[in-house]
This record gives sequence, structure tokens and C-alpha cells, in this order.
Amino acid sequence: MKFSKIPAATITRLSIYSRTLEQLTGEGSTVISSEKLATMCGVNPAQIRKDLAYFGEFGVRGVGYYAKELLFEIKKILGLNKTWKLGIFGTGNLGCALVAHENFAKQGYHFVAAFDVDPGKVGHKLASGLLIHHVNELEEVARGAGIEIGVISTPPSAAQGIANRLATIGIRGILNFAPVQIQVEGGLRVENVDFTVKLDNLAYHLTTP
Repeated sequence: MKFSKIPAATITRLSIYSRTLEQLTGEGSTVISSEKLATMCGVNPAQIRKDLAYFGEFGVRGVGYYAKELLFEIKKILGLNKTWKLGIFGTGNLGCALVAHENFAKQGYHFVAAFDVDPGKVGHKLASGLLIHHVNELEEVARGAGIEIGVISTPPSAAQGIANRLATIGIRGILNFAPVQIQVEGGLRVENVDFTVKLDNLAYHLTTP
């Protein structure tokens, strides 16, 4: 079930709660207080209760949260109770690093196809075993592999063109690592990830009294 008007910051924090609960359950924890969970996640207990209240009632007064059950519910809310099929577009250093990142698979995100335009790369396999297809095969391969999310790590000049093509074939979302803000029409969801924006934010806080 999806809810409208949920703050974006709440969704981000739910992801943080999920990662923390994964750690706790892996360590054998069964029950966790809101205070401990809040401390580990860098928020206050009231914020956790407010975030969870958008989706129902969780926890037991005077006891806390059952870690495994809360993790299950948060994963269901975030859509992580299924496997998502990803395609990587651009297999340079960043693209290869993303495919090799083990946390993607741990969270249910699996790369099922890779694309590039470099003739020195097309036809070869990544370390994961994925065959690199030429981007000219995008539509055919993406449909055949059932890609749901496109991950763009191309040079900025190519990112918008890839996004436009993905928008025409039923891709449900795009995670864009190219340092440019891409725009698409329709219901396609786009998340732009620019590391330099995060660095700018960090630099501001390091230089502001």
C-alpha cells in the first residue's frame, strides 16, 4: 500500500532504519528500544515514532520494537520485499564499481544487463559476468531482461538521451549518477545523485562558524 504526501525525508530515514535493523538482527537482537534505535540512526525517538505513524502502529509501549518484525514491515513499505532488476548504462569506473557493490544485491537490487558505446568494451564481460551490450541494443535487451530501474553512469552529454529512451519502454525508475539533472515526462521516477552536491554541503558546514 502506498501513501500520499509522505515527506521525502521520511522515506530516506526509513531506509536508514532498515539498514540499522538489518545490522541488529544480524547480531541477534530481537527487541530494541526506540531510544537505542534513534541513537544508532542519528535521530530522536519522537522522529522515529512520527515516521512510522504514517504507515500504522508499530512497537509495544514499555517494550520497544521487535526488530525482525519492524524490519519486515519497513521493507514492505519501501518495496524491498521483492527483487528489482537493474540495468547499468555506462561501464566506466563508476559503472563497474556500482555493479560490483555487494550492498545492491543484499538489498534486492540485481543488475541484469550492461550497456556502453565503447567498441573496446562492447561484447566483453564485467567481473560479475554481465555481458556489455552496445547501447544501440537498449530497447531489445532491456525488454528481454525485464529491467525495471535504469542506472545511468554515462558522461553528462549522454545521460538525457538514455533517459529519453528508457522512458519509452516501460522502465519504472531511473537512478542517475551523471553530473547533470535529467528530466523525463510521464510517471517515470528519477533520482539524481550528484556526489559533488554532497561535497558542497559538507564544505559549507566545514567552513561556516
